[in-house]
Amino acid sequence: MASASLRSAFFTFILISTFFWVSHVKVSEAQAKPPIVKGLSWTFYDSSCPKLESIIRKELKKIFNKDIGQAAGLLRVHFHDCFVQGCDASVLLEGSASGPSEQDAPPNLTLRASAFKIIEDLRSRVEKRCGRVVSCADITALAARDAVFLSGGPEYEIPLGRKDGLTFATRNVTLDNLPSPTSNTTTILNSLATKNLNPTDVVALSGGHTIGIGHCSSFTKRLYPSQDPVMDKTFGKNLRLTCPTNNTDNTTVLDIRSPNKFDNKYYVDLMNRQGLFTSDQDLYTDKRTKDIVTSFAVNQSLFFDKFVTAMLKMGQLKVLTGTKGEIRANCSVRNTDNKSFLTSIVEDVVEELIEM
Repeated sequence: MASASLRSAFFTFILISTFFWVSHVKVSEAQAKPPIVKGLSWTFYDSSCPKLESIIRKELKKIFNKDIGQAAGLLRVHFHDCFVQGCDASVLLEGSASGPSEQDAPPNLTLRASAFKIIEDLRSRVEKRCGRVVSCADITALAARDAVFLSGGPEYEIPLGRKDGLTFATRNVTLDNLPSPTSNTTTILNSLATKNLNPTDVVALSGGHTIGIGHCSSFTKRLYPSQDPVMDKTFGKNLRLTCPTNNTDNTTVLDIRSPNKFDNKYYVDLMNRQGLFTSDQDLYTDKRTKDIVTSFAVNQSLFFDKFVTAMLKMGQLKVLTGTKGEIRANCSVRNTDNKSFLTSIVEDVVEELIEM
């Protein structure tokens, strides 16, 4: 009897311990998720555009099947939008005779024109199905999310409800908010700390370089006049074949192990001194971020988890919601500058007057 009682007590202890352990894990996971900005919602378009996400994903599947390189282009547009005055689709605005836009600033000159076109095409498709209810800022965020998943990365939900900005940043503001590929870890950590992104967030977001390409102009200082001693010699030798001079206008992949797949191989590159940009490789050199790089290199699930958390934080930077901002009729033009938009308003008013 005593033995049976002891076994019963033991199993009860195990069940209670397991319950508290699972509860603790669930609480920890919940705490790891960043809070949602007021005005955004997980169900924002459930009534006004219930097929929104399926429309976007279906179209992007077709695009990526033809050219998976477009995934990196869309992800990069979202990064460059959010880091400069927030996720308000201001990077999509084109310049005019009155002045240049964010697109004309040096960090954005290599953004893919095709990425801007894809976002506008998605906006047009969504409007045909739902009317003008979804912002370009939300479409940009959803396109980036699906670019990650459809290239092999984690699948995750994002809160929606962003509005499009009415202004774009100046050249200097854009430069100040987009650390260059030649930046060291100190510069990047300091810059992104102002956006409430911690070192783990920074290293995780840098993992976006697991897909995409880099231009020679962004890393030839590591090759000429002499090779950066931190860089693997064979890696550097191969890069010089792609960029034979310090002003060659060529490109190469950011991740030499799996350039078209969103995985953790980027961090393996860094551990092997095969990071393309200074801003990449220095993450493994700097003692503040080295252990984070190593942890992501050996544990892809951990990288994916931290990447999602960082993306949720970044995707809510200075968003416009509610009555702030607008929903553009064309992602590249503010409504007040869009003649077709103003014409449609006039036509609607005329129709109402006729009906009266």
